[in-house]
Amino acid sequence: MVLYVYKLIFIAVFAMIGYTYPPFQGTSREMGAAFGAAFALALALLVYKIRKSELKHIWSASLGLLGGILIGWITFQLFNLIAMSFSAYVFFKALFLFGIPATGLFIGVSKPNMFAPLNIKEFFRGSSAFTQSYLLDTSAIIDGRIVAIANSGFVEGELIITQFVLAELQFIADSQDATKKVRGKRGLDVIEQLQQNKEISVTILNKNVPGVKEVDQKLVLLAQEHKFKVITNDVNLSKIAKLQDVKVLNVNELAFALKPIVYPGEKLQARISKEGKEKKQGLAYLEDGTMVVVDDAKSDIGHDVEIEVTSVLQSTSGKIIFGRKTS
Repeated sequence: MVLYVYKLIFIAVFAMIGYTYPPFQGTSREMGAAFGAAFALALALLVYKIRKSELKHIWSASLGLLGGILIGWITFQLFNLIAMSFSAYVFFKALFLFGIPATGLFIGVSKPNMFAPLNIKEFFRGSSAFTQSYLLDTSAIIDGRIVAIANSGFVEGELIITQFVLAELQFIADSQDATKKVRGKRGLDVIEQLQQNKEISVTILNKNVPGVKEVDQKLVLLAQEHKFKVITNDVNLSKIAKLQDVKVLNVNELAFALKPIVYPGEKLQARISKEGKEKKQGLAYLEDGTMVVVDDAKSDIGHDVEIEVTSVLQSTSGKIIFGRKTS
């Protein structure tokens, strides 16, 4: 709300400057005020297009202001070479030496992570890490695979963990249920691992969604407001988010998509772990969890065998490979 008040003052100041010093020769004071207000409004709309974030890094605002001053001063020096009327000179001087720096300040306040050291480094390397922001939900954090995904570079940008997700993890970690406690502590360990990697931009967002109790709905509304993407393992959250035009990255779907493709005739090595439903069948599992049904392998339970793939069945629950022993 305070930022909006500043923007209104910003527009009013430029309207007054345009009224007092019309930017173009022969322009009336009223038109000058309209030009000034219109330009300030255009700058404010430009800032609005930049995704908003919490003000955590005061230096980001300062950096934006300094950058605006530098750009404004250089631009003004170029225009200073052009002969102008006195009123136009004053208008453009105010524009370049005040308007652009103020815009830089607004950008620094609205998007502090844009000026984080990691993102500045990525910008000069030709990347744009700050252009994508991902909200992590509780299930994706507890799962832990997000660490490997982030380390591999498949997800580039800013990983955001909200305070209410942290609170939910803490609640789970403090549970009397031993299983829940382990899951909660694992989630907190995963966050620590993400923060320790200097190549990953992790932000703890101290922002709540008033009037909403459900964590999943808070994530969806926050993602809608700021154009964030959501990373989750929760099927229901994925469906709710997609219905509300929020982009979702489901870790389970990614893992499924990365499973190796197996064709009939290929040979695999696998350990028969138990008997199948049909007579003499044995079941084996690949490293990614894919089930392999092997004919005449019941007697090989506990042993590694070479399997020739005969067919592959793609079902809603996953992939099932059928095969036979090669010897």
